[in-house]
Amino acid sequence: DIAQLPASQQLKRVVFRSVWMMGLGTALVLVFSDPMVDCLSEWGTRLGVSPFYVSFVLAPFASNASELLSAYTYACKKTQKNITTSLSTLVGAACMNNTFVLGIFLALIYLQGLAWQFTAETIAMVLIQWIIGMVAIFSKTQTMVHAILILLCYP
Repeated sequence: DIAQLPASQQLKRVVFRSVWMMGLGTALVLVFSDPMVDCLSEWGTRLGVSPFYVSFVLAPFASNASELLSAYTYACKKTQKNITTSLSTLVGAACMNNTFVLGIFLALIYLQGLAWQFTAETIAMVLIQWIIGMVAIFSKTQTMVHAILILLCYP
């Protein structure tokens, strides 16, 4: 719809749309994030699961539902290219989540002055990041062996 416009107007429209969509997305996050946190907290309470595990295991599944769905859609086509795209999508989401969560985790410990009692957890997260990163960097096609290796990293 903007292809017929001059380049300067196209740029203005693209910037306006991007600002509008980012603002709308931010508003949606603000509206739905608190109820989602309450919902996940209630799940943890009813299931008797520690809030730590709820936030580091269940929350990423909930926040990556769109990636999981698109990966499933690609995988259903059962071609080598689509399966590779599917697995690459999941690997990218896992690396992004791990990096984000590790950054928040370390920032909380530093900014809150908490006692450091998480050496094993931190080493495990960083090691898994490196393993998944190496799989993603050095393999152009994802195979069943790669899928099993990745699944074994996330018990």
